[in-house]
Amino acid sequence: MANLRIALVAGEASGDILGAGLMRALKAQHPAVDFIGVGGPLMQAEGLTSYFPMERLSVMGLVEVLGRLRELLKRRKDLIATLIAEKPDVFIGIDAPDFNLNIELKLRQAGIKTVHYVSPSVWAWRQKRVLKIREGCDLMLTLLPFEAKFYEEKGVPVRFVGHTLADTIPLEADRAAARAELGLPDGPLVALMPGSRGGEVSRLGALFLDTAERLRAMRPGLRFVIPCANPERRAQLEELLAGRDLPVTLLDGKSHLALAACNAVLIASGTATLEALLYKRPMVVAYRLAPLTFWILKRMVKSPYVSLPNLLAQRLLVPELLQDDATVDALAQTLSPLIEGGEEQTRGFDEIHRTLRLDASNQAADAVLNLIGQTR
Repeated sequence: MANLRIALVAGEASGDILGAGLMRALKAQHPAVDFIGVGGPLMQAEGLTSYFPMERLSVMGLVEVLGRLRELLKRRKDLIATLIAEKPDVFIGIDAPDFNLNIELKLRQAGIKTVHYVSPSVWAWRQKRVLKIREGCDLMLTLLPFEAKFYEEKGVPVRFVGHTLADTIPLEADRAAARAELGLPDGPLVALMPGSRGGEVSRLGALFLDTAERLRAMRPGLRFVIPCANPERRAQLEELLAGRDLPVTLLDGKSHLALAACNAVLIASGTATLEALLYKRPMVVAYRLAPLTFWILKRMVKSPYVSLPNLLAQRLLVPELLQDDATVDALAQTLSPLIEGGEEQTRGFDEIHRTLRLDASNQAADAVLNLIGQTR
C-alpha cells in the first residue's frame, strides 16, 4: 500500500473532534498515512503535524475577526503555498468555511483533490456560496440528509455521512442515571436552554424564566435545570434569577446530562436542538433577534422552518415560536402538555436519530479514500 499524505485544517474544538474521528477511521482503513495541516490537541494526538496552533483560527464575532484579519489572511496565504509545495493526496477542510473554502479553491486549481467536511448553511441563506463550493470542492461531506439533497440539485459531488453525535448519543438515554449523577430528585423536570451566547441569553433569559414561573403556577411540583455554557453565562443567569422564587439548578456545562435528566425542554433555536432531538426530549423552540436583523433574515432565509428538528423532519414536528410570537403565555401553554406527553415528537426524533446514525467517521473516511482511488 502506497504511503498517503492527507492534509486537514480544522478551526475550532468541534472540528478537532470530527477531524480526530476521521483520522482514526482513515488509519484503520489505510494503515500507511501521514497527516499535515492545522488541528487541535485531539488531531495532534492522532498524529497530525500542525503547522501552527489551531487557536489562531478560532475567532468568534465580526469585531474580533476584523482585529485579526491581517494575521488570518497571512496565515491562509502561507498555508496555501506550503500545501501546494507539499502536494498532499487530498486536502480536507473541516467546517470553518470562511477560512477553508478559499484554500480548497486554490489547491484544487493547483491540481490537489479537495474535500469539505460539514456543510455551511448555504441551503438557508447566502445560496450563492454554492458556486464557490462547486468550483473549489471535489467532494462535500454532509452531516444531514437535506443538505446532501441541496448539493445534488446544484451539481456538487456530495455524500451524506451521518452525524457523529447520533453515533455517540445512545438511542435511549437513561433518565434515572442522569438525575442521580446530577443529584436531582424525581418528579417533572424541565430544562431551560436559552443559548450559549451573551446576546441570546439577554434576549431570551428573562423570557424563559418568566415562562418557568408561569409553568410552575400551572404545575406546582415542577423543577428546572439550566446548563450554563461558560462562567459568563452563569453569572448572567444568576443575575436574572435574583429575587425570583424558582427551584432551578444551574449546571456548569453538562448540557447532555441536563437533556438526559429532563422531561421536556424550552430551547433556543440552534445546534442544541439537534442534541435535544437525539436525547428524545419533547421541546418547544423559541427565538428572538433584534427587530432589524429578524426583518432582514426573514427576507433572506429560503427555508420554511428555522429549527433543525423541523428541517430534518421536513415538517412542523416541534413548535417554533419566533420573535413577537414568543410570549410567556404562548410558551407555557405550548410546553405544558409536552411535560407528560410529547410522544408524537419523540417518535419522530427516534426515526431521525436512526437516519443520522451511520458511523459517520468511517463513512467519511471511505468517501475520502474512494475519491483518491485508494479503496480497500
